Amino acid sequence: MKVFKFDVDEDFAKQHNEMVRDTRSLVASGIAIFVISVIAGAAVWFLVDAASPWRWLGSIGLVLFGVLMLVVAMLIPRKVGGIQELYDHHPLAPAIITERAGTTVTLTALVNLNVDPDQPPRWGITSRVVQPLPNTPDRVGTKVPVAAIGAQRSARDQQHWQTITPMPIAWGTPNEAVVSSARGAIPQEQWNLLERARKKSELVEQSKNALMEL
Repeated sequence: MKVFKFDVDEDFAKQHNEMVRDTRSLVASGIAIFVISVIAGAAVWFLVDAASPWRWLGSIGLVLFGVLMLVVAMLIPRKVGGIQELYDHHPLAPAIITERAGTTVTLTALVNLNVDPDQPPRWGITSRVVQPLPNTPDRVGTKVPVAAIGAQRSARDQQHWQTITPMPIAWGTPNEAVVSSARGAIPQEQWNLLERARKKSELVEQSKNALMEL
């Protein structure tokens, strides 16, 4: 699996890329927890009897917890990386819309579980429920090129990804020719393998926000 490089439209991506939205939400949540913890710590300090050990333990503990959440929130964007960096450093993969339900679609991607791209591929599928993609038909069976964002490894197994998130090329550019070029850059045998896998409805259901090895 190879990387597909293109110039990301940053403004477009910030509007449509749900990974960016999720990151912003996590940062906002961390900041909110910090504020709430500081307020709660101040409340404990002023409301609890000065002779009680819980005055110090409660107020300091809450403030320290809030500071920890703030630090985590500030580190999240650095850990995730910039939008262009994500597309430039993660392999191109095939995905197919496998379900349309109300205002969402399910995107099922064929991914390589190996961290080392030079090793023979170990195939799996993962699915994610997303909003309909920009400039992309939302009918079941639509082929969607994505970047496969590997995110976690276990301490016992550093050679394989524990989670991989499909990030559509269509989230990064309004240029349909770029998306079409990415779609064409994916080998047909990978599309065929994914097509066979998507016909197993139970496997697709199990792969929602999870990795299922083929």
